[in-house]
Amino acid sequence: MEKNKTFKTHAAENFKSDGIDVEYSAELADQDDLEAQARSKAADERARRRK
Repeated sequence: MEKNKTFKTHAAENFKSDGIDVEYSAELADQDDLEAQARSKAADERARRRK
């Protein structure tokens, strides 16, 4: 098998939504949540500037 060959996986099947809407609560947020929120905001800003 070639070393640089890429394979498609069925990752999308593993990430199907369960249909449950989860509300974000700043009071319950831990450090990981705050960092993820900051990364998301930065990504949104980068996307907005590219348009």
